[in-house]
Amino acid sequence: MSQTAKYLATGRRKNSIAKVELISGGKGEFKVNNRKFEDYFHVDTLRMIIKQPLEVTENIQKFNIRIDVTGGGISGQAGAARHGITRALVKSDENLRPALRKAGFLTRDPRSKERKKYGQKGARRRFQWTKR
Repeated sequence: MSQTAKYLATGRRKNSIAKVELISGGKGEFKVNNRKFEDYFHVDTLRMIIKQPLEVTENIQKFNIRIDVTGGGISGQAGAARHGITRALVKSDENLRPALRKAGFLTRDPRSKERKKYGQKGARRRFQWTKR
């Protein structure tokens, strides 16, 4: 393994797609869409969600991370980033797979928005019924 190896992975959640680049030999710096991590994800819980795979595997200070996220909302983007970081970590070291699998980070969350049905107000909501 060279001094600065790069590991690329893609994470998905809802309508969000995150392309993650893990650069080994770093100091734990994050960049999201060429912005500071704290500026893009300004909610503490979202930052915590993204850092979970690094904390589980104790790699928080070993990699610099670049993330490009598109689509969906801020919460879906955070989930996609976590999924991408997890996949990149497994590419960097296959021995991390059991710990990440046990934590549930390797499984893509399949839940997404249900489509609106015709004759209804939304996916499940019906129009109001009037007797007269």
